[in-house]
Amino acid sequence: MLLQAKIKNEDLLQDIRQARSDSQAFHLWWLGQSGYLLQWQGRHLLTDPYLSDSLTTKYEKTDKPHIRMTELVIDPGRLDFIDVATSSHNHTDHLDGETLIPLIRVNPSLKLIIPEANRDFVANRLHCDPHFPLGLNDGDRKEVAGFTFIGIPAAHEELERDGQGRCKFMGYLIQFGKWSIYHSGDTVWHDEIIENLQSFSIDLAILPINGSKAERRVAGNLTAKEAVRFAKTISAKMVIPCHYDMFTFNTADPASFVLEAKRKGQLHQVLQCGEQWSSHQLPCL
Repeated sequence: MLLQAKIKNEDLLQDIRQARSDSQAFHLWWLGQSGYLLQWQGRHLLTDPYLSDSLTTKYEKTDKPHIRMTELVIDPGRLDFIDVATSSHNHTDHLDGETLIPLIRVNPSLKLIIPEANRDFVANRLHCDPHFPLGLNDGDRKEVAGFTFIGIPAAHEELERDGQGRCKFMGYLIQFGKWSIYHSGDTVWHDEIIENLQSFSIDLAILPINGSKAERRVAGNLTAKEAVRFAKTISAKMVIPCHYDMFTFNTADPASFVLEAKRKGQLHQVLQCGEQWSSHQLPCL
C-alpha cells in the first residue's frame, strides 16, 4: 500500500492559495523525492519536480524496478501558477519530461534553471528550443521572478565537469527577500561544496539522506548522519531531508536523521509528502 500524502490534489491547491495571504513569510511544500514548491509574495518556484510514474514504467520489466512508495500529490498540469523551476542534473527524477513538459504547457512564461553543461540534453528530453533553459555554472548568478539563483557544485558521486569545465551536477543557493535557501540536488560530501557555502548565511538547507549502496546500482547521496553533519558545517539554521520514500530500492528511514539531528543539536523538520512548512518556524536571531 502506498504511503499517503498529508494533503493532495484540490486540498493541496487550496492550501497553497490560502498561504498567499501571508506575505511576511515564505512557504514550502514537499512534493516527493527532491521536489519542493516554494511560495513567496505570490511567486512560485519548483525545485527538481518529479510528478509522474515515468521511472516506474521505464523499469517495470527490468531487474531494477522503481516501485513507487508514496502516492502522487498532484498532476503537474494543475500547477498553472509557477514562475520558475529547477533541474539540478539529468537523472529523470530531477529532469522528468512527463512532469516538465505539461508544466511548461500550462505556464507559458515559466523559466527553467539548469546546469549549463546539460543544455543540449535538456532540450532533447523536453523537446524545447535549446535557448529556452537558463543555464548556470558554479559561481554564476541569475535573477528570475525575484529569486536569485547561485550555482553550487554537486558531487553525485563525483564532482563531474564537461570538457569546458562546467558542472554536470549542481545545487542552487536561492536568495529572495531576507532569506537564503540551499537545495543541494543529489550530492555526497565534498570539501569544495562546503567551501562554496560557508561564506553564505543559510536559513534552510534541503539535503538528501538516502545514502549510497553498491547493490542499488545508482549514484548515491549523503546518508542521514552526513546530512546532519553537512548542515552543521555550513551553519544552516534549519535542515529538511529529501530523496527518500519514493522508490523501494533507494530510500532511507528519516527516523535516523531525526535522531542524529537531535543528538547534534541541529534544528530540523521532516515533512510528510504534501505537507506545508513556513519560515515562521525559523529561529528568531
